[in-house]
Amino acid sequence: MLNQLEAVVREIEAHAAESGWDRGAGLYALVPTAELAAAEPALAAQLGLSADAAGFTPIDQELPADRDLEDELSRMSWPEEVAGCAAVVERLVLPPSAEAEIPEEPGAAQTFAAQHPERQELRLVAAALRDGTTCCAMRFRSHDEAASVVVGPDLVPTLLELLQTTLAGSVESEHSADPDREESQQ
Repeated sequence: MLNQLEAVVREIEAHAAESGWDRGAGLYALVPTAELAAAEPALAAQLGLSADAAGFTPIDQELPADRDLEDELSRMSWPEEVAGCAAVVERLVLPPSAEAEIPEEPGAAQTFAAQHPERQELRLVAAALRDGTTCCAMRFRSHDEAASVVVGPDLVPTLLELLQTTLAGSVESEHSADPDREESQQ
């Protein structure tokens, strides 16, 4: 299962890389490809998916541009046919030496980070399955090539926790994500 999850995480990261930097957050439902092909034969034919294919197909979930991803995740859950989910975010990272200088107020902290001369920009893809399997990918803007993408099971634990909560069904959701939204393909 981990190999299949890593493959879809790499696919999502490559798709995000094709779109360039300075993008809003992205959210994907992860549906078993074979189940999607069986349930939606016309879509499967259009996308070239096989009913005996292994792995997961990422389905793009449109997020309102004015909403915070973490806030959205805290209020949602996925229908049972969704095996997992993935999120794409861009973040600024500061060196440990800057930690003591970061302002307490969130807006001021964000401005401080954006203007810091040693900031690093990175793109993160975090994915979780209902069985607890997780995988992440990270690409620094300063090393913006596929060979420099770092992959690991728990690179962003807080975001993975939020994703897993949406899959657990323990959140009384304001809305459920729609797994039939636009398909993400390279």
